[in-house]
Amino acid sequence: MRPGKRLITCPETHAAAAIDINLFQRMSDRSRWPEKAGCDQACLSQVHAAPEDCLVRKIVAAWYAGKRCAVCEREIGAIAWHEKPPALRAPDGTTREWTAVAAEELPAIFATHAPLCWTCHLAMSFRREHPELVFERPRIAEKRTTLQPTTAVY
Repeated sequence: MRPGKRLITCPETHAAAAIDINLFQRMSDRSRWPEKAGCDQACLSQVHAAPEDCLVRKIVAAWYAGKRCAVCEREIGAIAWHEKPPALRAPDGTTREWTAVAAEELPAIFATHAPLCWTCHLAMSFRREHPELVFERPRIAEKRTTLQPTTAVY
C-alpha cells in the first residue's frame, strides 16, 4: 500500500473524512482529529479493502477523466500534478486550486463545481486579483465562407 491521503466514510458519523497513511502503513493524520483521536480506527478496513481506490489523487483524476474545461472547452487530459494541475470553478465564478480543497470536501465539490484547466484558472485568477491590469478586447467573429460544389477538374 502506497502512502498518501485517502478519502473514506467515517463509520461513526457516516460523513466523508480524510486520512493520511504514512510510510509505516499507519494512520498519521485524520480530518476529524484531534477531537476523535481516541477512536477505534474502524475506517482502516475501507483502506485495506481498496487501498488504491480511496487515494485522493486517484478519485480526483477519475472525476476529471473525459471532462472538458468549463471556460475554453478543451479536454482536461492527463493530469500533471506538479506542473499544471487542473482547478475548479465554483458556481459563483471563483476558481480554486486543488491544494486549497480539503479532501473531505470532495463529494460536495464534485456536485457543485465545474472542471477548469490550469490555463483558464491562471487567467481567471489574474483577472480577479489584478483587474487594473486587464484590458477587455471585444472578440471579432470571423466570417466563414463555405465552398461551393464544383464539377471542374484540376
